Amino acid sequence: MRTSFFYRLSRLAPGPAVFLLPLFLCLLLVMKPAVLSAAPRAADLVRNGQPIDLGQAKYKKLFHELEAKHNFSPASLQTIFRGQTINKRVLELMDRQWEAKPYYQYAPLFLTKRNIETGRKKLRQYRKLLDRIEKKIGVDREIVIAIWGIETHYGANQGSFSVLRTLNTLFDAYPRRSQFFRKQLVYFLLLCRQEGIDPKTIRGSYAGAFGQTQFIPSSFSAYALSFDGDRKRDVWNSVPDILASIANYLKHFKWKLHAPIYAELGHELKDHRLVAASLKGRQGSVSWQLLRQVQRSDLPRPRDHAKLFIVGLELPPGSGARMR
Repeated sequence: MRTSFFYRLSRLAPGPAVFLLPLFLCLLLVMKPAVLSAAPRAADLVRNGQPIDLGQAKYKKLFHELEAKHNFSPASLQTIFRGQTINKRVLELMDRQWEAKPYYQYAPLFLTKRNIETGRKKLRQYRKLLDRIEKKIGVDREIVIAIWGIETHYGANQGSFSVLRTLNTLFDAYPRRSQFFRKQLVYFLLLCRQEGIDPKTIRGSYAGAFGQTQFIPSSFSAYALSFDGDRKRDVWNSVPDILASIANYLKHFKWKLHAPIYAELGHELKDHRLVAASLKGRQGSVSWQLLRQVQRSDLPRPRDHAKLFIVGLELPPGSGARMR
């Protein structure tokens, strides 16, 4: 298989930042289902529509926290949680294991003429808004629009699962990450109260992400912004809030406006140290000096001595052309 190598000029501070690059590098993150092991699956242990037992100790503890720490009334919690049932489809999707598709198979799913033209149209349509975002938040407009397109096709696909039911299902019947989704359930109820939203009306992904940003509740709490002047963080309908929130997410991880992001290294890495680094992914940083010396390329110098990472984009077998 032929591979085109790039190195990433990190605009993000070291740490748990999501691997965010231009549109075609964002596509590296796609996954496809793999064969499951013989271990019991969470979905096999429940039936669809099974009522959630709110008398369980873990729900009593949750309600006590919501009442004592967050000032929810018992009556309001009964209204919110009454009638909650298991969504088995959520568990089936969460039970899947995933493996990466090669770049040449995944990229065409998103790098379509329609998506690219829509992205260009959005850049023109929201030029003044993006001017403000670049000035006040410091994130490049092309990156913001690309992520919007990747996450929800510019808002066209925000998910169809009830977020409240999803989070309850995963808290109650997905033991491996039950505590994580308990935390998300609390964040979700808090944001709904703060933003004046009925929690039963919000739709999203099978993992509890929602809106045109596809934030999970804790990410909404940390990164969502009101950028349209109404002091409500509306990531469902307000384009200013949506785009500013995407930018704010990147700003949190020290994105550098107009800094270089990547440079092409060619089809062959010319040193075993570069090969080793490429196999380690985000754990395998290399120096700018080594790249220049070994690859014999005029590569842009990263700002602030940022870490560099090598990314391989697989090309179709037998192809001599780079996929862009």
